[in-house]
Amino acid sequence: MTAPLRLGTRRSALALAQSTHVADALVAASGRQVELVPIVSEGDVSRASLAQLGGTGVFATRLREALLAGECDLLVHSLKDLPTTDPSGLTIAAIPVREDSRDVVVTRDGTPLHRLPPGSTVGTGSPRRVAQVRRHNPRLEVRDLRGNVDSRLGRVRDGELDAVVLAAAGLSRLDILDSEKFGFEQLGLDEWPTAAGQGALAVETRTDAASDLLDALAALDHAATRIAVTAERTVLAELEAGCHAPVGVHAELRGGELRVRAIVYAPSGDRRLAVDRTESVDRGYIRLQGSGNGADAADGTDPIVRARGIGHAVAHRLLERGAAGLVPRESAP
Repeated sequence: MTAPLRLGTRRSALALAQSTHVADALVAASGRQVELVPIVSEGDVSRASLAQLGGTGVFATRLREALLAGECDLLVHSLKDLPTTDPSGLTIAAIPVREDSRDVVVTRDGTPLHRLPPGSTVGTGSPRRVAQVRRHNPRLEVRDLRGNVDSRLGRVRDGELDAVVLAAAGLSRLDILDSEKFGFEQLGLDEWPTAAGQGALAVETRTDAASDLLDALAALDHAATRIAVTAERTVLAELEAGCHAPVGVHAELRGGELRVRAIVYAPSGDRRLAVDRTESVDRGYIRLQGSGNGADAADGTDPIVRARGIGHAVAHRLLERGAAGLVPRESAP
């Protein structure tokens, strides 16, 4: 009898929901059983802020150590939590179709963020969201927030906070968006771009994994999602910014056109730099929004290569306009 595949996962309700979703798909693709292997990361046990812990990779490091040590056969991550550089010996073998990549403001009564009265308290642990909240409504008081989704929602329910900002994908995967206990405001991606890779999952395994596992994982990969998040993560990498830096970036592939919109914020929210660029990944034709000159021709035919190219171009334009003075450089490994 073939041994079950061992899927390493964090212990939180959201991580388990995400891992179960991937496990079910992998069972269907491979015909093998999958068992979950809970793993505790530093980010799960420390109560320090994400900035104090170093941000990037705080949830992934221990899981990756377990994978390399043979304690499990594959991992499921929230892609937005991963560093942009892949560690030696590991590969992201599948990026399934992306969930909603927007942020959501959660309140007790559904009051929109811009209408919350002066002094209202909003919780988030993300420097990007801090800057966006301050820009959206500078009269609000932003408080650092850690903990799982339930604990964050509990602080709103109990009146300790007036609002929290969370990822729509996580709320959807936990079946919370339909709850009548809270009010939800979906934030548009044009003015509120989210973290690189938000809403997407990354299924990681060893580069020397068995071919049947790699083939099964390849069946879970969603090409349009991989192209989009490749562009987003390239922007972050080229800016040398961590996944918790005040950078919002969103890419979307429609009809062969890849649009990337990125905004870099000052931590206070009083300044921002934005770039919006679109490339036809079918023909290599690039145009800046508002022009149509097509002067920048992309080489090659691989859409992943082109996604990296447009991500590089977006980051280069941001740096030309002074983004380096706004974005803290990556310090975590």
